[in-house]
This record gives sequence, structure tokens and C-alpha cells, in this order.
Amino acid sequence: MEHIFRPRGVCSREMKVEITDGIIRRVEVKGGCDGNLKGISKLLVGMRAEDAIERLEGTKCGFKNTSCPDQLSRALRECLEKMAK
Repeated sequence: MEHIFRPRGVCSREMKVEITDGIIRRVEVKGGCDGNLKGISKLLVGMRAEDAIERLEGTKCGFKNTSCPDQLSRALRECLEKMAK
């Protein structure tokens, strides 16, 4: 299932995640720190979504209460919740 997420409080503008059978198949982020987000996206492909959420959730960027990785964990969680319905 593909899910489109609009992050809040960060530089990135859109996140697309695709999960099949609990495994992350694709991650695409528009905006934000291009190289870092491409690298994170490549590392996540093939990982269990729940494991990725656990690792990324709560990551902060500078003085912000969130970050692109934290927002990505929210995108993954929303996708899993959408799949469960």
C-alpha cells in the first residue's frame, strides 16, 4: 500500500511510503536535506516498518520537537494503521 504524508514542522514537504506485508518497499521524500533523506530512504527499504518506526520516532532536529526522520516514522505508522482498517 502506498501512503502520502504531509509532514509538519520540518523542511520536507511530502513523504510517500509503500509497505507490503509489513516491509517497507519504497520511500520518497520531497524537500528537506536531499542527500540525507535519500540515504535514510535507501536504508529503510527492506526493513520491517515497525522496526523503522521504533528507530526513527522521537528524533529531533536542532531546537525543533520533531525532524524529518520523526515525521517519516509518523508516515509509516499512518500507513500501517490505514492497512489495518
